[in-house]
Amino acid sequence: PPSTTPLTFPPTHFAKLAPRSYLHAHLSSPSSRRPSGRLPHEFRNQSINAGSLTHCHGSAVVRSGDTAVVCGIRGDILKAGDVVDYRPATTVEELRKRYGGESTSLSTTKDEDQRNKARKENAEEMAELNLLVPNVELSTGCSPNHLPGGPPSEEAQSLSHRVLSLLHISQLLSMDDLRIWYYPPSSTNSKNQPPPAEASPAESTSVSLDAPTSYPNEDTTEVEESQQPKVKAYWTLHITLLVLSLSGPPFPTLWTALIAAIRNTHLPRARWDADLNSVLCSPSISEAHSLRTNGLPMAISFGVFEAEKDGAGPVSASTQAGVEQRENWVLADVDGFEASCCDEEVTLVVRDSNGVGSKRTKGLEVLRFEKNGGGAVGRDEMRELVELAGRRLGEWAALIDGS
Repeated sequence: PPSTTPLTFPPTHFAKLAPRSYLHAHLSSPSSRRPSGRLPHEFRNQSINAGSLTHCHGSAVVRSGDTAVVCGIRGDILKAGDVVDYRPATTVEELRKRYGGESTSLSTTKDEDQRNKARKENAEEMAELNLLVPNVELSTGCSPNHLPGGPPSEEAQSLSHRVLSLLHISQLLSMDDLRIWYYPPSSTNSKNQPPPAEASPAESTSVSLDAPTSYPNEDTTEVEESQQPKVKAYWTLHITLLVLSLSGPPFPTLWTALIAAIRNTHLPRARWDADLNSVLCSPSISEAHSLRTNGLPMAISFGVFEAEKDGAGPVSASTQAGVEQRENWVLADVDGFEASCCDEEVTLVVRDSNGVGSKRTKGLEVLRFEKNGGGAVGRDEMRELVELAGRRLGEWAALIDGS
């Protein structure tokens, strides 16, 4: 009789015909490695190239596995006189009430409670003025689901909103870096010296706008209001995030590209010219100032694969109180194939309050916890994911600093 040969498929065909069984076969093997060769809690290799775009104030290109994102940041001017239906703090006295004592910036506010209160008020003011304008674009061909000729997808609009809300929740940027001041010539300056703080207060972390610095006469009540420094304009940051290639949840890579671009951003030295009634910017690169950040928040995603669904692989026969126990795997930083097989997705945003790049986890601050679908991740699993994110944070911060 003729011999029969078993029917075999290449791995790529097996993955397309039975993706869940294919993933389960890898995870249930003795090595418990994913199809990409990574362990369940292993992350994809990431590369960051900052300053790639020449016509932006800051930019970065980030690649995480097969996901690639370009971020460009460009500053625009918003005049304080053009703001309607909102009264921001623009005078020295108003800012002293916010920062406490004689301080007019976070860098000179020593009381921690006052700093936190001022940082919150700054974030609210930043949101009211709409000084941060992120826009996420999923480019044509970045994945099979994004075809040409259509309007911005709901996913792109949702990602833009998530980025904006996290920028405000994390209080990532400081209003001190976005205010543009006007320093009028002081008629009370008997020495006839030029204003010592002609530039934006954000040019140095130690710059202060306190009246004793700007005026030799410390009694500011004798100085007419028209002769006091005043905020006349603001920097508005237009943030464009373009997804060139997409494989897996895009938000962690989008956020990494945003952080790297912010760290690369340098805004020109700007001052208000009363004669022209406009803002003048210095062309000198050496006079540009960077943006200070409130720590380095990191976004990280996990996927939960439940083996019993759709008959994917053997189901655990153990029971507890009559409830069938499922065979689950929590996979860190899933790619596109794994994401299509997972029943639950978790996104964490954490920040180390002990210091940037610190490996300690006691000061880990959870800024956001998002969970979609499934019910495998409970309180104990959440705690494990937070600990895993804390261990990853040090490596991620070192990658950002080295870009």
